[in-house]
Amino acid sequence: MTHTLTPTAEPATDIDDVARLVTPDGERVADPELDRWVEDVDAAQLRALYRDMTIARRIDSEGVALQRQGQIALWAPYLGQEAVQIGTVHALRGDDFVFPSYRELGLVHARGAEPADLVRAWRGEEHATYDPYDIGVANPQIIIGAQALHAVGYAMGIQRDGTDQVSAAYFGDGASSQGDVNEAMVFASSYRAPVVFVCTNNQWAISEPVTVQAKFPIAGRAPGFGIPSMRVDGNDALACLAAMRWALDNARRGEGPAYIEAVTYRMGPHTTSDDPTRYREQEELERWRERDPIARMEALLRAEGAFDAGFAGEVAAEADRVAAAMRQAAIGAVSRPPLAVFDHVFAEPHAGLDEERRWYAAYLDGFADEPAEGVSR
Repeated sequence: MTHTLTPTAEPATDIDDVARLVTPDGERVADPELDRWVEDVDAAQLRALYRDMTIARRIDSEGVALQRQGQIALWAPYLGQEAVQIGTVHALRGDDFVFPSYRELGLVHARGAEPADLVRAWRGEEHATYDPYDIGVANPQIIIGAQALHAVGYAMGIQRDGTDQVSAAYFGDGASSQGDVNEAMVFASSYRAPVVFVCTNNQWAISEPVTVQAKFPIAGRAPGFGIPSMRVDGNDALACLAAMRWALDNARRGEGPAYIEAVTYRMGPHTTSDDPTRYREQEELERWRERDPIARMEALLRAEGAFDAGFAGEVAAEADRVAAAMRQAAIGAVSRPPLAVFDHVFAEPHAGLDEERRWYAAYLDGFADEPAEGVSR
């Protein structure tokens, strides 16, 4: 399935040439490619999408605040991208397996991670936090695009197990230019692996606009690998749900991989160490603010008589509870002894690691008798 991926299409930033089910004003519209995938979605399911998007946004704002206050080392904001994460994750089954980047923490929480799991690694207290097999999500990948290869390898394992599970790789528009992602697509297509590629096109790869690396919609690359693709409005959670259901169905039926380009916008910085005012205009930010995914879902729910103050208050309270638990986990974290970094690296004793531990212990001992500041030996 494709969506207007002709050579005459506008550049990769065009936001009108996308599949959509809800307009920015909250009006439900028809799309022949998507409608059949969400025929069963009722008000309760729309409210669930709104709830998880709101909690995801609260998680993000708390993460930024904790970093600014020195409680965690870094945070990768995803303000404005909630519909991609929550819309697609609601289509997954519990036994499907997700391979995210470092920016999909809203998705990670929606899959069942605890609030503390979202901050301990960023504080440097743990190598990782949640058990990937408990929630069906691999540890967030820092190396750009590497998770696409991991997802395809897992999918090839699924084939050998003979089940109808699906793996999913999430990455950004910048990662779509990485060799790892393109190599993953070659393997996925060649072996008809049951994997879904979700490209979150948020318009900026750090300080480079998407037009620098893609003169044509990114979803147009997938058919060149023999992979069907769809370009969807990434600020429309219902459309993202429908697109993911289509892609998952394609994989489960043995038709191989599918590719989704979700066109959205990163409202905040690339990470908390970035200053986006140096490379993009405020006017651009304001245009995208009018397409806010949560406000869009609220408008749809109001139009259907499924949104009131009681529901809004309940969701806000739950979001605050999650944020408070994150904060407590960060502030209350107890740092392990430095030598604990060597614990649990190998299941069995390892002479090389023992030697490194001795070397590091000696290095740390060298600081034991350091003179006070301003005092010479």
